[in-house]
Amino acid sequence: MATVDLKDVRKVYAGGVEAVKGVSIAIPDKALCVLVGPSGCGKSTLLRMIAGLETISSGEVSIDGKVVNTVGPTERDIAMVFQNYALYPHMKVYDNMAYGLRNRGTPKDEIDRRVRDTAKTLELAHLLDRRPRELSGGQRQRVAMGRAIVRNPKVFLFDEPLSNLDAKLRGQMRVEIKNLQRSLGVTSVYVTHDQLEAMTLADVLVVMNGGLVEQAGAPLDIYEKPASTFVASFIGAPPMNLIALAGNALPEGTKLVSPVPPSAATLGFRPEDVELADAAHDAADGMDLEAQVEAVEPVGAESFLYSATGGGRIVVRVPGRAIAQPGDRLRVLVPADKLHWFDQAGKRVG
Repeated sequence: MATVDLKDVRKVYAGGVEAVKGVSIAIPDKALCVLVGPSGCGKSTLLRMIAGLETISSGEVSIDGKVVNTVGPTERDIAMVFQNYALYPHMKVYDNMAYGLRNRGTPKDEIDRRVRDTAKTLELAHLLDRRPRELSGGQRQRVAMGRAIVRNPKVFLFDEPLSNLDAKLRGQMRVEIKNLQRSLGVTSVYVTHDQLEAMTLADVLVVMNGGLVEQAGAPLDIYEKPASTFVASFIGAPPMNLIALAGNALPEGTKLVSPVPPSAATLGFRPEDVELADAAHDAADGMDLEAQVEAVEPVGAESFLYSATGGGRIVVRVPGRAIAQPGDRLRVLVPADKLHWFDQAGKRVG
């Protein structure tokens, strides 16, 4: 299929507003790369530059080894799936899926074969004679994907395709998109602001912030070793607990049985890496702190304890039904190998 390579790509709008500030990413053949970050971080602008819908101020975008900076969108051999589906309301599902192939002059029998094969794969075969208004949101999204698939492009581009769906349907569609992308083996770039969506879909995860790449790599590597406090607080639900150090000292009520890195300014730990202890249990290594429960959030298989400490508020994840209640005091232990340290600039230490 194709690789996608971005080299120091920048986008500067009129008035000097820099939306993308020098992004370099290498996306391997057949990989699904997810760009994730808050609104305004530049991820959609980056996707539009790959598509050719946005001009590139500087840098290079290459598809399958060919620089495409000056190549028009229709010549880049890409297919894009939008969040609003972008279906023609007056056309039936069959004609929506066939539209791009007809414009390319594809033979009629080839169009019919591709549309019907794709409709069968996407479980749309029984809907080919319906119009978009007669479909559910999930069915319309499948049609939009089908329209992209029939073209056999080198690269798929997804611009927040699930944001208009409800939570249950988003979960189902995530699985479908991942399985479909794997079976087709098409290099894909997917934009979302939903970190759960990003973690579950990505082969390559790119976390963006303020027009820059904060961290890129395998999703679990990023989750387990965030490169900055921004990544630590953005990836994970609930996010990593972060406690600011007072100088180089821990907040009141906190003990540490391991050294603090000299440049550390912030201590972090994941809610699930916490162990609740009684008064007789001392930490062999790691951190020991006192906390008071402010709220309990049961979610079925686990519960979240929102608690206050001398260094700020933390979240503790416990399995099953929580015994603790608001107002209870806790002793929280975190093993040394589950502690994360960040410097004054918010960058990872060690």
